[in-house]
Amino acid sequence: MSTRRPAAAYGGRPPASDGPCEPGGGARSLLRGAVRASAGRTAALVVTGLLSAAAAIALPALLGHSLDLVLAGGTDAGPWLALCAALVVADILCDAASAHLSGTLTARTAARIRRRVIGRVLGAGPRAAERFDAGDLVTRLTANVTETATAPATAAAAVPSVVLPVGALVALALTDPWTAAVFAAGAPLLVLLVRAFTRDTSAGVAEYQQIQGRIATRLVEALDGARTVAAAGTTARERARILAPLPELAARGRHMWHVYGRAVARGAVLLPLLETGVLAVGGLRVAAGEMSVGELLAALRYAALAAGIGAVVGQLSGLLRSRAAGRRAAEVSAAPAVAYGRRGLPEDGPGRLEFRGVSVARDGGPGLRGVDLVVPGGATLALVGRSGSGKTALARLAGRLADPDTGTVLLDGVPVPEVERGVLRREVTYAFERPALFGPTVRDAIAFGPCAPPGAEITGAARAAGADAFVRRLPDGYATPLSRAPLSGGEAQRLGLARAFAHAGRLLVLDDATSSLDSVTERQVARALLHQVRPGTRLVVAHRASSAARADLVAWLDDGRVRAVGPHAALWALPEYRAVFAATDAEPHDGPDHEPHAVPEPPPDTRPDAEPHDGPDHEPHGDPARVRDSRPGPGAGAEPGRVPDGVRATADDPAGAGVRTAPGALGRTDEPSEGRATTDGHEPAKGRSW
Repeated sequence: MSTRRPAAAYGGRPPASDGPCEPGGGARSLLRGAVRASAGRTAALVVTGLLSAAAAIALPALLGHSLDLVLAGGTDAGPWLALCAALVVADILCDAASAHLSGTLTARTAARIRRRVIGRVLGAGPRAAERFDAGDLVTRLTANVTETATAPATAAAAVPSVVLPVGALVALALTDPWTAAVFAAGAPLLVLLVRAFTRDTSAGVAEYQQIQGRIATRLVEALDGARTVAAAGTTARERARILAPLPELAARGRHMWHVYGRAVARGAVLLPLLETGVLAVGGLRVAAGEMSVGELLAALRYAALAAGIGAVVGQLSGLLRSRAAGRRAAEVSAAPAVAYGRRGLPEDGPGRLEFRGVSVARDGGPGLRGVDLVVPGGATLALVGRSGSGKTALARLAGRLADPDTGTVLLDGVPVPEVERGVLRREVTYAFERPALFGPTVRDAIAFGPCAPPGAEITGAARAAGADAFVRRLPDGYATPLSRAPLSGGEAQRLGLARAFAHAGRLLVLDDATSSLDSVTERQVARALLHQVRPGTRLVVAHRASSAARADLVAWLDDGRVRAVGPHAALWALPEYRAVFAATDAEPHDGPDHEPHAVPEPPPDTRPDAEPHDGPDHEPHGDPARVRDSRPGPGAGAEPGRVPDGVRATADDPAGAGVRTAPGALGRTDEPSEGRATTDGHEPAKGRSW
């Protein structure tokens, strides 16, 4: 496998962002943007709708005139009837064009909004997606986006829906003012009907969509834990939990249908009354010789078209649903996209990682508090601590999977927010505890990343991660579709490691990436990482004493702070440090390949993880005197009042009861000897696996 990227990879402009650049401005901005982006098709839909409305308005007058000519025994009614037939054909063609434009406009708008919203979610980083439950997020990105996408077509159709009844009422007035006056007398009742429908529908639609999101969230949770549900025999109980909001959903749905039904029923009563009034007045005027039969026919048709203002209720209902859905979709894209800089990294930089006063707040309390830490270039540093101490939070900062609320993170002296996106993604690689595998085949899953590595590098990375053997046993080897590759937790984790190894940069972050591996496989992967993967800096979230023992340095985190930094052998003298692994080993580790660990024994020279390290690249662990503890605590030695070997006491704590660093050195590895942390007076064992 290659161990160095081409020099050209560090220069030039960053690749184009996958997400859009414009900021989100809520549902109104989302809807306006959708209309603007499809202005041409929306305008065409409005034009075809208006042409259809014009044909519908002109047709009654022409029919009435043709009827009068026929009743009068004239011979020139033929052209007028032909014109009526032409208007009918034109109306049909316009309706067909409107239906086609409406369908394509909605589909294109849905795709555009979905790209925008998904781009915003991915561009804003993991924190943006973590604000929502998985099921609710999926509902917002699918059903709600689809509902939002109907807004341009619905708005375009609403224009002729309003023009048609208004134009019909004007035509009715021109045909006979008395019949128009009768119809206009009932118009205020139609306005009140539309207003009541709008008021009662808006809140109901939003609540209905929220309940749908809750049901989707519970369903996704159940699917993720399907094996647990089956093993526990709680299928019926889980089904009841998922569908628990269903009565509330049904109630909201019935409420919306009742509102719609009341509006339709009132319209069904009001509109025939208006048409009957027009017919009665028109009949009297025909009897009086003030209207012709053809004009009465036209008046009745215009009254029916004017009564079609009730169709606006349907268009308005669609717009209300689109607005409510747009609001939910806009909430997802509200988080700003991560802004990257334009700087590169030193081409021959060793991968020196530095955290300067970083703090991260999280729900329920601080995640990290004023962390100062240096990882020397080429060294392996293990992050150790109890659950919730901030290990993963600190690891996420290294490659900008999250940004600190305060403080700065630097890679080879360059603040990571100033680094180009492409450079940062090439030079900082992650492997996770539960890797998500993307791509149609196993080979594609390993190749997934900022660049496509050659086939030889893919197989080499799989071999280094201990995945090559089981991949070759799959039906089609590396070409096996992921859907047909039954993977255990350990096998999936090894594929995740292979993906990280195939794209290894100057900094490799392993976030508990071997938790599902048995100890033998973990040791094999560690040796392969030392010899077969690009040399660089390693930042390892470790829960096993063996993982910490293989690192050059260990940063011991406690309650969001760095409590001590030093070699594992020196820290092992501290009972509280040993207790971290005892507590960790007592916690359940899921994964079919996991084996229970023994609780570590106190003596550092006989610890269970002190495995023989054969090979020319191995160097002994650092001098225990290098350890620094930055937080007061219980006695650090086996005997009261005695400073343990490898722990440096300070003037204000001569007995070592609370072991601390000198002022200004809180949790920091200052690099003597030209910026290198020393081990036994020598430079660190570069590339040592964790």
